[in-house]
Amino acid sequence: MSAIDDPERQPPRLATRAVRAGQVRGPEGEHSEPIYTTSSFVFASAAEAAARFAGTEPGNVYSRFTNPTVRAFEERLNALEGGLRCIATATGMAAISATTLALCQAGDHVVSSRAIFGASLQWFEQWLPRYGIEVTLVAQDDLDAWRAALARPTRLVFLETPSNPLMRLADIAALADLVHAAGALLAVDNCFCTPILQRPFELGADLVIHSATKYLDGQGRLLGGAVLARDAAVAEAVHGFLRTAGPSMSAMNAWVFLKGLETLPLRILAHSDAALIVARWLEARPEVLRVHYPFLDSHPQQALARRQQSAGGGIVSFELHGGREAAWRLIDALRWFSITANLGDTRSTVTHPATTTHGRLAAETRAAAGIGDNLVRLSIGLEAVEDLLEDLDAALRCCAATN
Repeated sequence: MSAIDDPERQPPRLATRAVRAGQVRGPEGEHSEPIYTTSSFVFASAAEAAARFAGTEPGNVYSRFTNPTVRAFEERLNALEGGLRCIATATGMAAISATTLALCQAGDHVVSSRAIFGASLQWFEQWLPRYGIEVTLVAQDDLDAWRAALARPTRLVFLETPSNPLMRLADIAALADLVHAAGALLAVDNCFCTPILQRPFELGADLVIHSATKYLDGQGRLLGGAVLARDAAVAEAVHGFLRTAGPSMSAMNAWVFLKGLETLPLRILAHSDAALIVARWLEARPEVLRVHYPFLDSHPQQALARRQQSAGGGIVSFELHGGREAAWRLIDALRWFSITANLGDTRSTVTHPATTTHGRLAAETRAAAGIGDNLVRLSIGLEAVEDLLEDLDAALRCCAATN
């Protein structure tokens, strides 16, 4: 038994779980978790091999679906989120596709928020219908629209909150009541907040989805995802899909994510503190039309954000006067913001969602999601916030001079 699971002692706090959960030391007495870079495992006998493959005896079988390093990452993330079980995947999109394909079949109905990441929206709008799964898209913050969509039999409901890139929120607890009354499952993408800022299971979610590529790693090094469930049958269905279809996380990636989780509580709070400073500063600039950040007084859902999040997160998006031309000029003039679609990095990043993360969507779909050509998304890193503000000031002045 790991010390983290000792029933005789008080349960550890989040920061301790982020560092200690999931580790089981081997006979070498290693202090840091080892990396099990092996494709398969050896059995003591033919009978043991048969039992492992049949699932009647626990233990490692094949690294596509059982690997000690991956399991350590799964157990640590699960300890932070408070679920029953975590299944690691190759990417965040693999986590979403594995969830939907494991739990839904032809003829099922799925409801999703329209305010989600571009690739996620493509998955629900373009790909799931090819498998005979009908999808209804609704406005993130419209409970009546959710209620209307759930009036028909529904298998799964999906949302991300705050949403990418407009930071719109969904009331998880209120939606959980609607979803469960309809007999469906609620899946929440917790990528922007992580379990440090938001705990969807405590608000009624049945599944939590992560792109580990973002804040869980925190340094933009590799790809990964995770599906967490609080029901054994649901978790086993997702794991069964992973075992067969194979969108698996590698041991090397899992080890790096383990190291990322150790500093997650420190990083996500630092990102949030700096992002709030940047958001308030941007809101005072005449070049800026509107700022989207959930802890701003101007955010229409600030009360909800403060109720279900402990901080606002590290993402700030804003709209400029002057359309795409102004947005591109600002992006090109920035010095300390890397032009890349990734987020959650120690390095601040900037992107133009309408032509990158959401660029493959039809123009009417982008418009319905509120993704305008004048929108810029920032992921606030761990640089000195004074340097970031000076950089933004120079870029905004460049835009004003050009106008």
